[in-house]
Amino acid sequence: MAEARTAIQATIEDIASSYVRSRPWPYRRWMTSVGIPIHKGFYVEDLRTLELGWWPERECNAAFLELTGSEGKSEIRVTEIAPGKTLPPLKFALDEVVYVVEGRGLTTIWGKGDKPRKTFEWQKHSMFLIPRGHTHQFTNTQGDRPVRLLHYNCLPMVMATLADPEFFFSDSYEEVDRINTEGGDFYSPAIAAQIPDAKLTWGVRDIWFGNFFPDMRAWDKLAAHTMRGIGTHAVYVQFPGSEMAAHMSVFGERTYKKAHRHGPAFVIVIPSGEGYSIMWEEGKEKLVFPWHEASLIVPPDRWFHQHFNVGEGSARYLAFHPPVQFEGWAEKIEDRLRDQIEFPDEEPFIRAQFEEELAKKGLTSLMPEEAYTNRDYQPPDSGGS
Repeated sequence: MAEARTAIQATIEDIASSYVRSRPWPYRRWMTSVGIPIHKGFYVEDLRTLELGWWPERECNAAFLELTGSEGKSEIRVTEIAPGKTLPPLKFALDEVVYVVEGRGLTTIWGKGDKPRKTFEWQKHSMFLIPRGHTHQFTNTQGDRPVRLLHYNCLPMVMATLADPEFFFSDSYEEVDRINTEGGDFYSPAIAAQIPDAKLTWGVRDIWFGNFFPDMRAWDKLAAHTMRGIGTHAVYVQFPGSEMAAHMSVFGERTYKKAHRHGPAFVIVIPSGEGYSIMWEEGKEKLVFPWHEASLIVPPDRWFHQHFNVGEGSARYLAFHPPVQFEGWAEKIEDRLRDQIEFPDEEPFIRAQFEEELAKKGLTSLMPEEAYTNRDYQPPDSGGS
């Protein structure tokens, strides 16, 4: 009996040693196994100079960004393509949003069988969707400089329930062909629609539906969004047939946004502008992060964060959204009020810091004085939005 018990115990130990719920979680195990750099922290000062490492399987330099607030929920990855290089074909089981940090090139994409392939061009500040289950290749069409791409997807969450990495990069799964469908080109220009949104006082939000946005730095189809700040405008993006979404906020020189908070895994990248962001967990120390073009920030779950433009000219930030269950917006209006700090309610430190940063550049604030005394203040050109 003693020998039997020993054998059973050994079997249990063998099972326990490979149990899929052991830590680290499946995505982190796979990510570590790749052997490229894994960057942590709250933000990346410049994606253009981020340290990368060679990924033999993908024949490129790359790095993972497992920033605080995104762990286990979203994959953030940077890929660099050498001058004139075409990367090997890659099939991926999930939708992925790609933002062009630097460079110019082509993407060729196709489904199974003899369906036509689709090739489209992109440039710096382009944003597009790689649809799930399709094979794609990236080409750097520049012969003298590398391309850098920022990738955003939900692989960590999905891999938590299906822990085999091969499933996500193999040909065993056949997805419906989405790039050769009736009704137009998959990467045709985006179209706008008005969607009811109970979170907004005016009840409707303009959302642009599309899979290719040629230049987010130059995108000018914006709507007033002054609930977040003085003279703020925004565009909301939904990728058709996908749960992936994004928005971009544009706000004027020498102004700043209201502090607000939400759920984890919102990834913010800066297409243009110069400023800083303050982030803090309620009741705790405030952290300051300077930013400029190609900076990236991930506000942790339910941390307040606030964005300040201290440059000359408007600033833009582009935010990739997590799945809706992680967005963390309050369900009731009375709760929502606790997720945003109005200008009259903010700590004096916020305004003082902003004016001090501007003074270093010989500039003064363009924030209206009334914004600090009247919660309902709207600038004359806001249209009440």
